[in-house]
Amino acid sequence: MHMKETTIEALEEHLRQAMLNSDISTLDELIADDLLFTLPTGLVIDKQTDLEAHRSGIQKFIRIEIDDRQIHHYGDWAVVTLKAEITAKVFSGTYRFTRVWAKRQNRWQIVAGHASQVAE
Repeated sequence: MHMKETTIEALEEHLRQAMLNSDISTLDELIADDLLFTLPTGLVIDKQTDLEAHRSGIQKFIRIEIDDRQIHHYGDWAVVTLKAEITAKVFSGTYRFTRVWAKRQNRWQIVAGHASQVAE
């Protein structure tokens, strides 16, 4: 397996665990300060909004099961797509995520993302 792919796969699992545990410090490390993330509603949020949702308990994940993950590398960029079965405090369902990871100052962070709900 390609070393870069292993790195992104490991970071993706680290992210999943941080989301499940509302681990703000890990999320803060993994998410770029200039993040743009589009929610399934079409609303675009930034890093502080995302972290605050975890901090306040609004965004409380109970289960995140990942399936069909694909990772594509473009030098210091990586694009990840995956399907996730999510159970959370205020919502549940199947979602498709696209995340863009960028390597800046020798560390990978999420700079952009999008989530769409998969129709049942």
